[in-house]
Amino acid sequence: MRALLSARALVRTGVTALAATALTVSLAGSASAATGTRSVTEGGTTYTMTLNSPDVLSASGQVITVTGSGYNTARGIYVALCVTPAGAVGTNKPTPCLGGQDETGTTGASHWVNNLFGGTVANSSKFTAGGSFSAQIFVKADLGGGNVCGDTVECSVVTKADHFAPNNRNSDVVVPVSFE
Repeated sequence: MRALLSARALVRTGVTALAATALTVSLAGSASAATGTRSVTEGGTTYTMTLNSPDVLSASGQVITVTGSGYNTARGIYVALCVTPAGAVGTNKPTPCLGGQDETGTTGASHWVNNLFGGTVANSSKFTAGGSFSAQIFVKADLGGGNVCGDTVECSVVTKADHFAPNNRNSDVVVPVSFE
């Protein structure tokens, strides 16, 4: 009888451990993230920029945390949700973006990283060591103007040069996202 109880207890323990592992894997998989990487050489220095963002977002809206590293700290950037530009990254400007070009930081839909002015207005900060940053932005599927991510356009979380160098494409990094 004791051997039968031990076998049952062993099976129960195994099933419980298997269920806990499956639940852990399921929960970890629900918070997926994606990474975009791009290398650019400017003035003899190579910058390998990495951008990390959740890749599945809530269509009705949510605040997400986006991180990056390896950026040229002499050039400011915007972090935003935009229509994915056509062609190779760095060929065309990511636009339109949720909230437009929010230079006042009032919409929360973009974040400005700039070592001269970062931290002086809402939704802005300075780069940290290694050209790194962490920013929170508000995202939703409807960008306005008939641009709906996953319906009429494809969208990405992007970095792009700020309003001091709006036509410079060297800071463009793109992470495609989807909405549910």
